[in-house]
Amino acid sequence: MATADTKLDGSDASSLQSDESRLGSDESRMRSTGPVGSWESELTSIQHSLKFVLKLKEEFVCPICSGVVLNPQQNSCGHIYCFHCLQGLLESSSPSSPVCPVDGAVITPAEVFQDNCCKREISSLEVFCTNSPECTSVITLHHLQDHLRLCQYEQLQCTNPGCMVVLQRRYLQEHLSNTCPQRTEPCPYCRQPHQLSLIQDHVQSSCPDVAVDCPNSCSQKVPRHKLTEHRESCPEVLVDCSYKKFGCSVQDKRGKVKLHEDAAVNHHMLLVLRSNTNLEQQVGVLQEEVLLRQQEVQTDSLLLTGLQKKIRPLLQQSSHHENVISTAQRTLSRQEDVLSTVQLEVQQVSRGLPGLEELEQLRKSLDAVMQEVSAAEALREHLGTLEENLKHHSGLLDLHTAQLNRNKQHLQELEATSYDGKMIWKIQDFRKRRDAEAGGQQPCLSSMPFHTGRCGYKMAIKAYLNGDGEGRGTHLSLYVVLMPGDFDALLQWPFKQTVTLSVLDQSGAGNHRSLSFRPDPVSKSFQQPAADSVSNVAVGFSCFISLNKLETPQNAVYVKEDTLFVKAKVDMAGLEHL
Repeated sequence: MATADTKLDGSDASSLQSDESRLGSDESRMRSTGPVGSWESELTSIQHSLKFVLKLKEEFVCPICSGVVLNPQQNSCGHIYCFHCLQGLLESSSPSSPVCPVDGAVITPAEVFQDNCCKREISSLEVFCTNSPECTSVITLHHLQDHLRLCQYEQLQCTNPGCMVVLQRRYLQEHLSNTCPQRTEPCPYCRQPHQLSLIQDHVQSSCPDVAVDCPNSCSQKVPRHKLTEHRESCPEVLVDCSYKKFGCSVQDKRGKVKLHEDAAVNHHMLLVLRSNTNLEQQVGVLQEEVLLRQQEVQTDSLLLTGLQKKIRPLLQQSSHHENVISTAQRTLSRQEDVLSTVQLEVQQVSRGLPGLEELEQLRKSLDAVMQEVSAAEALREHLGTLEENLKHHSGLLDLHTAQLNRNKQHLQELEATSYDGKMIWKIQDFRKRRDAEAGGQQPCLSSMPFHTGRCGYKMAIKAYLNGDGEGRGTHLSLYVVLMPGDFDALLQWPFKQTVTLSVLDQSGAGNHRSLSFRPDPVSKSFQQPAADSVSNVAVGFSCFISLNKLETPQNAVYVKEDTLFVKAKVDMAGLEHL
């Protein structure tokens, strides 16, 4: 057996020679002939604890490690070694001195080869399972690792994080499922998986489906995730009277406030009447302001008409003078040509000594040219004065036009401004504006500003008729935006009032389309607007209503005579007026 694989045929010899030339050293060539097989490498850790059914032959015992030979390598002396033992011997010895530990023969790496015949015999040896005597299985050495992967007596550690228990495979599944203190179990309330030792803390502190006592002591048990929703109806929560905005200062538990509202109807009506009286007085003041603005606009219009009448002859005169200057410039150009000719003639006269009469004529011609040049210069100066006058009057006209536009815009804002937190916006030429927006023109429409009071928050509605963001091309998008107001420094920030946006039904059935949102106090959109900015970032609904439902609804009319009405309403509850 020891010499069964000692000879190589021609093809093996040439292959070995090729490997020698490629690897470049005898030791590397030896290592390349015997890679350890996977089952043999797995047996290395238990190599010395194996129990064979029959006594192991001496020739199968590695002379280096004294264990069964794994991946046998045979030297020229006839002894066999484990591959990893021989490799360790070569690495620990100098290249010229490795010797066989049995007979002291020099080990030449080029003469070492893998003993496949011996390997087959060793792999077929029968051994007892390493878990004997509990396991009585007898397996060939080659299949021992396959058996150990399934052996019910193999010692394994629990796979649950944090558990250090080691037990036999046959008990592992029961331990994992039923007895391991670190196992995962579903919460009895929310059914979410949690570690068994942490389920009690989860139930007591964070499980959203556990019913807990109301924090306001209203004797009700509420699922933890519905506590915020419950607060909106809890009878023990302190709330203001709904007539606070009219002057009622009562604040008590919700149930008692309801009784107060039912019992104090007359008092509340007096407060409402008093508030309406104040509003009527404010409307009267606004109407007087509007009349004054109208008179200012009429005065400015008359002034503008007068300026237009004054400037019209100036424009005509300027046009005439431009023509005169153009003529004078052409004349001047011709006279310059004549002057150049006269100068040439004078030079010729001075050289040719002509007669006195001819010289006198040249002098007269030169004087005439000089007079025409002086007249042209005077005309140019006069034209410059006229141009300055024209610029001055044009500037005055621009100033008056800009002031008139500002007065008109302010007048429109005064006529449309609301101070009760409500705004109804009439959008005409709906389809034309939507088509223009779809074509990239006028992407957004903005309403006139409205307020939550005379000294309240200032805001406006923004509409994208062809949609914005996710709703572009398919939906109407509506937003509300906070704008810098005159009294922002006195108001509470962030803005916290609920806002409702609606598209109004024009059929009379009252089937309005409405959506509401509650401001996020963290969002910058509801902080105090910067004084130097136009507005904050708008907030609302990019998919408020689809364009198909907007133009062809089933039980409402939203677009009538190409007109759409949009409404914004601010919930004034809890809002203090200055």
